[in-house]
Amino acid sequence: MEDKVREKDHLKISNKKYNSRLIVGTGKYKNFEECARSVKMSGAEIVTVAVRRVNIENKRKPVLMDYINPKKITYLPNTAGCFTSDEALRTLRLAREIGGWKLVKLEVLGDKKTLFPDMIETLKSTEILSKEGFEVMVYCSDDPLMAKRLENVGAVAIMPLAAPIGSGLGILNEVNIKIIRSKTKLPLIIDAGLGQSSDAALAMELGSDGVLINSAIANSKNPVKMAYAMKNAVVAGRHSYLAGRMKKKIFGKRSTINKGII
Repeated sequence: MEDKVREKDHLKISNKKYNSRLIVGTGKYKNFEECARSVKMSGAEIVTVAVRRVNIENKRKPVLMDYINPKKITYLPNTAGCFTSDEALRTLRLAREIGGWKLVKLEVLGDKKTLFPDMIETLKSTEILSKEGFEVMVYCSDDPLMAKRLENVGAVAIMPLAAPIGSGLGILNEVNIKIIRSKTKLPLIIDAGLGQSSDAALAMELGSDGVLINSAIANSKNPVKMAYAMKNAVVAGRHSYLAGRMKKKIFGKRSTINKGII
């Protein structure tokens, strides 16, 4: 029964379908082994990779590809740590040269304390990258108007923050997420700020197509177990959204009918 419920419900980004709606980051883990075990337990089919932090000099050190097979898991190069459009463009062009990646995650930060996205630089970068043939998934603020502009300049997915990166505060503005959902036809992926499995479930219940989680898994006391919790939360939240919740009422209403009561 479960397979029949899920078989037609895929996450589609660009022209590719994914069974899992959970995307997992690969930073902040104690080691690559813990990262790989967590990714496996999460069921994720896409992992983000910070291009600026990839080891390309010391060939004696282990690399992520030794633990997570890029032929089985989609690598999503991102521009974590970039604060200007020029930095982000250079980073993703390098990623394409190194690995041939076209599907990328764009992230242009505004300042080092809040890590909020610089939306002017982000919008400019999205347009340039799209014209160069990149398929750009864009980390952005939870501004519905800006999300629509990103769609108009060629983004393939909108990725609004739930809260500041790494904060674990959960979704701070449900209303804006709902508005973005109603205004864009693109995949909506909640990115940044989730802290526990209930946050992931709520993101899906609001109509998101998926969530991207790194810190909430990697910084938990048991990343492998938390990855499993996030996997199930995303599935539960998605089914809840598709099922359609009951209407809220001010007053109580009994579950049984009056007719036939002894």
